[in-house]
Amino acid sequence: MVLAIWLVLVVAFGSFAGKLGDVEENDPVSFLPGKAESVKALNAVRRFPSGEQTDAVIVYSRDGGLTPQDRAVIARDRLAINTDPPRGTSRVPPPILSRDGRAALLIAEIDTSGPTSDNTLTDATDALRDRVHDGVPAGLQVKVSGPAGFSTDAVSVFEQINGTLLLATATLVFLLLILIYRSPIFWAIPLFTVVFAEVIARGIGYWLAKAGVTINGQTSGILSVLVFGVGTDYALLLVARYREELRRHEDKHEAVAIALRRAGPAVLASGLTVIAALLCLSLAEVNGTAGLGPVAAIGVALAMIAMLTLLPALLAITGRRAFWPFVPQFGGSGTDETHGWWRRLGERIRVRPRRVWVATSVLLLVFCLGLTQMNSDLTSGNAFRDKVESVEGQELIAQSFPAGANAPTVVIVGTGGQANGTDPARVNAVMSALRAVPGVASVAPVERDSRIGVRLAVTLAADPYSETAFDAIPPLRAAAKTAGGPDVLIGGPTAEERDLRVSTARDNRVIVPLVLVVVFLILVLVLRAVLLPLLLMGTVILSYAAALGIGAFFFMQVFGFAGVDPGLPLFAFIFLVALGVDYNIFLMVRVREETHEHGTRTGMVRGLAVTGAVITSAGIVLAGTFSTLAVLPLVVLTEIGFTIAVGVLLDTFVVRSVLVPALVLDVGGRIWWPSSLARHTVPEQDEHDERDAATSPQLADRG
Repeated sequence: MVLAIWLVLVVAFGSFAGKLGDVEENDPVSFLPGKAESVKALNAVRRFPSGEQTDAVIVYSRDGGLTPQDRAVIARDRLAINTDPPRGTSRVPPPILSRDGRAALLIAEIDTSGPTSDNTLTDATDALRDRVHDGVPAGLQVKVSGPAGFSTDAVSVFEQINGTLLLATATLVFLLLILIYRSPIFWAIPLFTVVFAEVIARGIGYWLAKAGVTINGQTSGILSVLVFGVGTDYALLLVARYREELRRHEDKHEAVAIALRRAGPAVLASGLTVIAALLCLSLAEVNGTAGLGPVAAIGVALAMIAMLTLLPALLAITGRRAFWPFVPQFGGSGTDETHGWWRRLGERIRVRPRRVWVATSVLLLVFCLGLTQMNSDLTSGNAFRDKVESVEGQELIAQSFPAGANAPTVVIVGTGGQANGTDPARVNAVMSALRAVPGVASVAPVERDSRIGVRLAVTLAADPYSETAFDAIPPLRAAAKTAGGPDVLIGGPTAEERDLRVSTARDNRVIVPLVLVVVFLILVLVLRAVLLPLLLMGTVILSYAAALGIGAFFFMQVFGFAGVDPGLPLFAFIFLVALGVDYNIFLMVRVREETHEHGTRTGMVRGLAVTGAVITSAGIVLAGTFSTLAVLPLVVLTEIGFTIAVGVLLDTFVVRSVLVPALVLDVGGRIWWPSSLARHTVPEQDEHDERDAATSPQLADRG
C-alpha cells in the first residue's frame, strides 16, 4: 500500500520535475527585493518607449591595430545584423573606435522586456556570436560580451546543472552504497527511495516557481545534492538499526517495526532541525536565497518522509535476502555491537577527556586562521572557473576602452512631478555632478520621455564587475540625489550587483542568529536538556568556522580563485550547522538511550561504539554528494561544495568522534541538566567488567 502511494505521487509529479529548469530565473536582478534602488531603476527603464534593452557588446581587437581588412569585416557584420537582425535585436549603430586604433565596438541592443525575455536574450546573443565568428581574418579577435554576453554564458552553465549534477550525484551515491553494503542488490533500495523523493521535490519546486518563488540554477543544484545526501544519511541510520534487529528477531516485519521505533525519532528530529534552519532562509532579502529556503525544506521533508515510510515498506517487502551475500542471520554474530574500533577509541578518550577536548579545540582554532584569507572579490566578472567568451571580451575592451563601456550604469532623472517633462537645468546639474565623481569616464543622455524623465548612461573607468566599480555606486547615488533630488535612480549591472551584496550582508546579520536560536530550541526539546545543547552548538559553530577557514585558504592559495562569494558564509552556515547538529543528534539520542542503563560515561562510550560506523558512512556520503557541485564550472558552486564537504568531514571525524565524546566524558552526568537524567546514577563499569557481565545469560537476554 505504501509503495503504491509513492508510485502514484512519482507519476503525478514526475512530468513537472523535468520542467523545473524552464522556470528558473538566473538573472541577478530577479534575486533582488523590489525595494532595491537598482530594481526601481529597472522598472523605470521598462516604462520608456524603447523598453528594457540589454546590450550585446561585440568587440574587435588586433594587437598591432585594426587593418583595412578588419574594418571591412566590421562593416560586413554590421550590415548583416541590420539586414536580418536576430529576434528582439535593434539596428546596430556605427562602430565605436578606440583611440589607440586597436579595437572597435558594435553595440546591439536586445529587447528583454517581453514575456519570453530569457529565451530572446540567449537566442539573440547566440545568433550574434554565430554571425560575427564566421570568416574572421587571422590575428583579429572577435568576442561578444556586455550584459547580454554575461547573462547568456551564465544561463549556459546553469542549463548543465540539472543533467550533469544529477548524474554525478546519483553515480557517486550508487558507488558509495555498493562499498558500504557490499551487495549487488541492496544498494537499489535506498537509492530508489531517494530518487522518488527527489523527483517529487523537483515537481513541487516547479509549482512553487509558478506561484512566484524565485528559483535559480544554484537552488536547483543544491536541491538535488541535499535530497540525495540527507536522504541517504537517513537511510544508512535506519538500515543499520534494521540489521541489528534482524540478528535479534526472526520475523522481518518485527525487525522493521523495532528499527523504525528506535531510529525513527532521531531521523525525525534531525529532519525537523534541517527543515527549520532552511525555512529561516525565507526571511532573506535576496530573492534567490529566500527561494532556496522553502524549496530545500520541502526536499529534506520528502527525503525524511520517504525514509520513514517508503524505505521501511521496501525493507519489509524484500527482507533479509536483499543483503546478499552478507545476509544478517537471526542469532548470528554482531548482536552485541558495542565492541570494536569505535569502542576502543571511546575508551582511550575516557582516560583523559579534558586533555583530548582542549587539544581538539586548539586544532580547530588553528584551522580558523584561514579566515584571514577571506575577501569578497568574487564577482560576475570572475565567477567562471573556465574561460568564457563574455569574460574574454571584457578583457579586450578594458585594454582599449574604459572598462565600464562593457556595461554602462543607468541613471534615471524623473520628471519631479512636472507635466511638461524633466527640467533641462536639473538634468544638466545631475550630469555635471556625476562627471565630478572619481572613476567616471563619461556621462551621456540616452533617452527622454515627457512622462517618465531622462535616461542617462554613465561609463565607469573600472571593470563594471569589480569591487572598485561597486564602491563607486554610493558616491554616484549621493551626488546624483544632491544635484537632482531624491527621485533620481541609479541602476544597471554594476548597481544591481552592489545592491545584491548589500542585501546579502543584511541576510547574514539577520538569519545567522535566528538559525542558532531555532536549532538550539529544537535540541533542547529532543535531548530534554540545556547544558548539552549549548555544548553541541558550540562545537558545531567551531567546526563551521574551521571549515570556512580551510576553504578560504584553499580558494586563495591553492585554487587561485579571485575571492569568496558574499553568500558563501550564509549558505555554509545553514548547511553545516543544521547538518552538523544532525550527527550529534544521531549520536546523543543513542547515548541517552544507553545512559539509562549504563550511566553517562559508559553510555557515551557505548553510543559511540554503536553509531560510529554508520555515522561515519553517512558523513562520507554527504560530503561526497556536496563535492559533486565542483563538476560545474562556477566558482561559487565549487566554493559551496568544497566548504560544506570539508565541514561535514570535520563534524564526522573530529567533532562527533572526538570532541563531543571528550566533552561528555569530562562533564559526566551533569551534561543532561536540568533533566532528571542528570541525577540518574548507575554504577559505571569499565570495559573489562562490562565484557565479563555481557557473558552472563541474564544480560544476554536483555539484549
